[in-house]
Amino acid sequence: MLYIVSTPIGNLKDLSFRAVEVLKDVEYILAEDTRRTSILLSKYDINKKLISYNDMNKEKKTKNIINDLLNYNVALVSDCGTPGISDPGFYLVRECVRNNILISPIPGPTAFVSALVCSGLPTDKFTFYGFLPKKEQKKIQILKDIKHTTIFYESPHRLLKTLVTISKILPEKKIIIGRELTKKFETFYRGTARELLEQIKIVKGEIVLIIGEGDFSRH
Repeated sequence: MLYIVSTPIGNLKDLSFRAVEVLKDVEYILAEDTRRTSILLSKYDINKKLISYNDMNKEKKTKNIINDLLNYNVALVSDCGTPGISDPGFYLVRECVRNNILISPIPGPTAFVSALVCSGLPTDKFTFYGFLPKKEQKKIQILKDIKHTTIFYESPHRLLKTLVTISKILPEKKIIIGRELTKKFETFYRGTARELLEQIKIVKGEIVLIIGEGDFSRH
C-alpha cells in the first residue's frame, strides 16, 4: 500500500492523528526534502527511514519503490500540504496505478483550498492551475481565458510582476492573495491588481493567488 499523507502547510500542529499513526507504521517515508520532513517527524517522535523523492530523482527511484510496495507499506509526503499537487507525487501514483498497487489518501491541509475558503469569492465553480508559467506570453494566455474563480501558486519573487500583468489584462477582477497560510504572519490581501500593487511592496513566504468576481464593499 502507498499512503499519500498530507502534512502541515505551515503550522506543525495541523498534522492529523491518523497521519501520525500511518507515518509510524509504514516501512519508510518518501519525502521531497528529507531535512524539512525530519523536523516534522521529530516533533511527533516518529522514527522512520526517510528517502528523498523529488523531481530530480523520481525516474531513477520509482522502479525500486514499486518493487518495495509489493511487500511493504510506504508513505509519500511533500514539503508541505497534500502530495501530488504541483509536486512529483503524481509520477509515483501513476506508476502504482499501472502496477495495481493500492493507494490510500490520508487527507489534510492543502494550501489552495485553505486560501479559497477564506477568499470571499464564489466557490461553487473554480479552477486550480498550480504555478503560473514563467514566460509572459503563456501567462497572458491563461489569464485571458479566466471565466470563474481561478487559483494559482506564485513565487514571491514574481508576484509583483504578475500583478502588473493582471492589472493590464483583468483590471476589474478581484484578486485575493494568501500569504504564509497557517503561520504566525498569515496575511490576506484583497482588491484589484492595481490596488494590491499599492498595498504590497515586499513579498515573502509562500503565495496563493486567486482571481474572480466579488463585491467586498459594506452594505
